[in-house]
Amino acid sequence: MQKALVLGASGATGRLLVKSLLDKGVEVKAVVRKAESIANIEDSSNLLKIVEAEISAMPDEELAYLLSGCTSVFSCLGHNVSFKGIYGHPRRLVTDAVAKVARAVELSPSDQKIKMVLMNTTGNSNRDIPEKPPFSQRMAIALLRLILPPHVDNEQAADVLRLQVGQSHNKLEWVIVRPDGLIDEEQVSEYDIHTSPIRNPIFDAGQTSRINVADFMSELSLDSGLWSEWKGQMPVIYNRVQA
Repeated sequence: MQKALVLGASGATGRLLVKSLLDKGVEVKAVVRKAESIANIEDSSNLLKIVEAEISAMPDEELAYLLSGCTSVFSCLGHNVSFKGIYGHPRRLVTDAVAKVARAVELSPSDQKIKMVLMNTTGNSNRDIPEKPPFSQRMAIALLRLILPPHVDNEQAADVLRLQVGQSHNKLEWVIVRPDGLIDEEQVSEYDIHTSPIRNPIFDAGQTSRINVADFMSELSLDSGLWSEWKGQMPVIYNRVQA
């Protein structure tokens, strides 16, 4: 049986990811600050284990223990949309969590590779290709780096995987999923995956439903062909535009 660890499991997308994994028969360890924030998720198969913990305060050894037996780890961590959430601490919430996962994987005595799927944003360019955003977007992103710490956190979290873990780590493989403008929908719909953004995420953003992001992230961990296609990359996901 597949086993997964989900960080940020109580967030708007994290909850949908947990549900998607459970529906597909995956045993899930969901890390949340308060157990009641996710306790009402339907779990008819008793596959959900709720772990009440603060990831930023968790020792590497404790995270390594949680990762024991897991085939995949997901991060849907993000900053609350409030003044404190945006400008308060921890400003490197996502970056520090991703780095902690990388260290914890190294502590594992198992040689089995773990797949990590990180939820990110189309505002973060893939500098491995490299992408060439239009001038207007580059200027807007430069401004965001100055005034929005969460954007810098997203960029640096991706850089941990791109630059520190890299493409040939002996224990950790990764995919960074970049949704465009997030919306809420009740059902999974058709969606398209691209290597790079096909729209300007600042001035001409598309739409991506959170439930589609959750479906794609869960499928990445379960479909070996899909994983091979996107391993070590930063795919962009959009809702399919109906003609």
